[in-house]
Amino acid sequence: MTSKTQFFLTGATGYIGGAVLARFLKHPNVASFHFTVLVRNTEKAAKFNAIAGVTAVVGSLNDVPLVTKLASEADVVVAIADSDDFGAAQAILAGFKQRHAATGVAPSFIQTSGAALFIDDAKGMYATPTIYDDSDVDQIAALPPTQLHRDVDLAISAADAEGYAKTYILVPSMVYGIATGLLVDKGIQNRHSQVLPGLIKISLGRGRAGMVGEGKNLWPNVEVHELADLYVALYDAITSNPATGHGTNGYYFGENGEHSFYDLSKAVGESLVALGKSDNPEPKTFSQEELDQFFGGSAILGTNARCRASHSLSIGWKPTKGTKDLLASVIVEMEALLGKAVDRSDSRVFQIEPPKVQDA
Repeated sequence: MTSKTQFFLTGATGYIGGAVLARFLKHPNVASFHFTVLVRNTEKAAKFNAIAGVTAVVGSLNDVPLVTKLASEADVVVAIADSDDFGAAQAILAGFKQRHAATGVAPSFIQTSGAALFIDDAKGMYATPTIYDDSDVDQIAALPPTQLHRDVDLAISAADAEGYAKTYILVPSMVYGIATGLLVDKGIQNRHSQVLPGLIKISLGRGRAGMVGEGKNLWPNVEVHELADLYVALYDAITSNPATGHGTNGYYFGENGEHSFYDLSKAVGESLVALGKSDNPEPKTFSQEELDQFFGGSAILGTNARCRASHSLSIGWKPTKGTKDLLASVIVEMEALLGKAVDRSDSRVFQIEPPKVQDA
């Protein structure tokens, strides 16, 4: 009897992590998989344990001995809890060292990073011509170690170079859409992303959509369930093709289109008007006081983070939802937050087109 592939997945109760686990649980080979998830909540642990093929362990990523032990027992680790948790990454790698020493096999580590890897200091005043491509090893290698998430990503890639792990850095962009599926139905998973609902809540509070500077900066976007598909596509590529890029050639971006922050904020403004929460759809620049109040003084929503998912597409990922879908999702997200619906027969609500950006 063939033993099951052992997965250790962190962040399973979260927006992305829950969507990823739900997708894996629909995999054609799910009968040969076993998932261990780490959760803090005993009630959610019981719900996980009621799902066939899933075992929940109650604990925290701060528990280094526990995380090391769980990683040492895994063929595959999928880390989706915190892109910047250096201690958790080190604990996972310590477990992999133990497993490699005992078996001679290098386990797979799929780490979730983020498109903040690429940010600049545009403050909303311009669109950068710089576009990062996940198939361009030299371009990614030139990223400064001071960029967000970079220290964790570099430590993980170093483990690949040492030979005791095969590592893959999956880089989501701005993730949107309200999550659905098994874990949502069971009351386990967070349904909402952070950036768009946060922007909507702030806009509702100030009665006007907001942006940093002139909102000319560009960010990529990806729908949450299509992002989950990328994790599965990457796993399938790893298992079917030993030549699948890993280590320094193991970056996979999750993006399918890009938007200017002005256009995203204009969609918020149009939705505010449609739902009777504002009389002006035009975004108004955040003051420094508002940046201090809502974003800890950061102008990150005014940065550029342009990227292209060439590598991801090459392994068989097939996203179909793009920027138009992001902009159309704004009013749906706002309705969910307000608990009310708008008359979709009013075509004025959906007169927002995606930005037309010429690649440099």
